[in-house]
Amino acid sequence: MKHLPKHLRPRWRYLLVGIEAWPNADVSRRDFQRSVWFAAQNLLGDAASADADLRVLSYEFDAGEGEAVVRARRGYVSEARAALACVDAVRDDPVGVRVRGVSGTVRAGEERYLGRARENSAEEAVVFRNATAQAVSRDGLVDVTVDGGFVGATRADLE
Repeated sequence: MKHLPKHLRPRWRYLLVGIEAWPNADVSRRDFQRSVWFAAQNLLGDAASADADLRVLSYEFDAGEGEAVVRARRGYVSEARAALACVDAVRDDPVGVRVRGVSGTVRAGEERYLGRARENSAEEAVVFRNATAQAVSRDGLVDVTVDGGFVGATRADLE
């Protein structure tokens, strides 16, 4: 079966969501997804909630705090925001849901609104064991290329 041409494929927007609950709350991804669907269905109705097609793509929750990425169709961002605002409980556990931002790609949204910035790395030539070698440095750590493999080092190891 052939794929649809790019101009006919659905376009998505990604809502980056913060979740708060009591520290002993047990909020699973599946339960959160179900609450989002029920809130959208109750607020928008069957047809519009199906058109919005809200789906939880990534989800993390621990000790009363969490975050999620919720996908919605491009023309239904305001409806998706309203539906997420209607989520007040997940399985009898009261929760607070706050949309931190909306993005056109998951990666950009995670970097901007969820604090999941990509690691900055750089390649450079270093002196290791009295010889010049190539290395990749990131966040104060250095991986030096030695005999086709890598050796972990710190800046103090390099002279």
